Amino acid sequence: MMHKKCAGRSKIELLTAQEMGEADRVTVEGGVPGVVLMENAGGAVAKEVARRFPDVGTVAVLCGPGNNGGDGFVAARHLADHGYRVRLAFDGDPSRLPPDAASMAKRWSRACEALGPEVLADADVVVDALLGAGLARPVDGKLATLIEAVNASALPVVSVDVPSGIDGTTGAVRGVAIEAAATVTFFRLKPGHLLLPGQLHCGEVTVAEIGIPDSVLETIRTKGFANDPALWLPQFRWPTPEGHKYARGHAVVVSGPRYATGAARLGARGALRIGAGLVTVASPRDAIDVNAAQLTAIMLREADGARGLKTILADERKNAVLIGPGAGVGENTKDMVLAALVSKAAVVLDADALIVFAGDPAVLFAAIRAHAAPVVLTPHDGEFARLFNDIHGVSKVERTREAAARSGAVVLLKGADTVVAAPDGRASINAKTSPWLATAGTGDVLAGMVLGLLAQGMPAFEAASAAVWMHGAAAKAYGPGLIAEDLPEGLPSVLRDLAEINEVRGK
Repeated sequence: MMHKKCAGRSKIELLTAQEMGEADRVTVEGGVPGVVLMENAGGAVAKEVARRFPDVGTVAVLCGPGNNGGDGFVAARHLADHGYRVRLAFDGDPSRLPPDAASMAKRWSRACEALGPEVLADADVVVDALLGAGLARPVDGKLATLIEAVNASALPVVSVDVPSGIDGTTGAVRGVAIEAAATVTFFRLKPGHLLLPGQLHCGEVTVAEIGIPDSVLETIRTKGFANDPALWLPQFRWPTPEGHKYARGHAVVVSGPRYATGAARLGARGALRIGAGLVTVASPRDAIDVNAAQLTAIMLREADGARGLKTILADERKNAVLIGPGAGVGENTKDMVLAALVSKAAVVLDADALIVFAGDPAVLFAAIRAHAAPVVLTPHDGEFARLFNDIHGVSKVERTREAAARSGAVVLLKGADTVVAAPDGRASINAKTSPWLATAGTGDVLAGMVLGLLAQGMPAFEAASAAVWMHGAAAKAYGPGLIAEDLPEGLPSVLRDLAEINEVRGK
């Protein structure tokens, strides 16, 4: 999925259906009539259809019972005025539509057919204006049958706002959903454009400006964002001419026992490649020789258990520590986590360091809240379910936000739609990813990348979001055949591209 027309903003805000309704309301109260917004929205849909399909003959426009249907009536009128043959389908009394939509229905002077698969018979393209982003119940009955017929027809579909059947806030499929080739949304992206499975139904997403001023965001104060460099690049710590390695932080990665050392080295490599000035692997005695045989620029220190880790972290120049990859599920890991959380270092907890607290998460959360430095948790879905076993719900964003608020840490919930949330409610959703990341060790590299950015002094929410985005960018650039060891080696190219973006922003 790609989205356009978001470039040049300081951040890419995401608006839930409720927040989008508030944006409309504030805009109308500010003097812009609702019919103007609807006219602009429907016109943008028609423009996208014409751009994509300039030579087709017949467009089937499917209009639902809400304001999405009103947008459909506008799009149909514009397409007909531009020479397309339009078959508009709508059930019910147009006068019973919401006021703005009813007004647009009155302007449609051509035939109106019943909503049913028959309208698809000679169509070349479908405009889906059935249901909006605020859908909160499963689609059933006649509409479900029609959506299934549209999908079975294999006709290209341009959806209005979100594909019908997708919850615009959670990305959930409510029963059945349109599989669109393209989606035209308005003013800002919705979370459902990025969250799975909604992301997979949208096709290419275009964000159309329809007359809502950016100033309405001052009223809405959304805390949801697309994970894009604009969100965190201003906080990225670039090297300076007068800088030196000690100014770029000293990251520590705790190694597992002799038979499980590779994960820690992957994390250490990620931390080093992303710019940490120094990186040390803290190794148990039995694994010193194994780690020493495979480390060069990364340093090595013996650290048997919590006491050994405390000794290393007593040197406050070692300002960030990662525990979890390959650490083992046992009391030793738990003790090392608690030792790290009484140091002055930023802490990243991954994998085993999370699972060991599944039976008593309150102990971990109390230690995090007492810790003066940032803490980032990096669970995948299974680890999340074990640590936060009473947090449920459809929305991945809300689950991650609740976990962050409860734990006091920034929580990075991994997946193809990784969500990062801070205790203050900020959340980012990532769509920069690759299916080739589904291989052993890539999460260890990601945890190390977060570590490296924290060591350099980047704030925790921005560090986690940046690491996720760069992790995905490196994977996309490498493509098929990716293994975890390839990810750190892809970071220099990603960093060069970001440096160019930063240079343009600074001019």
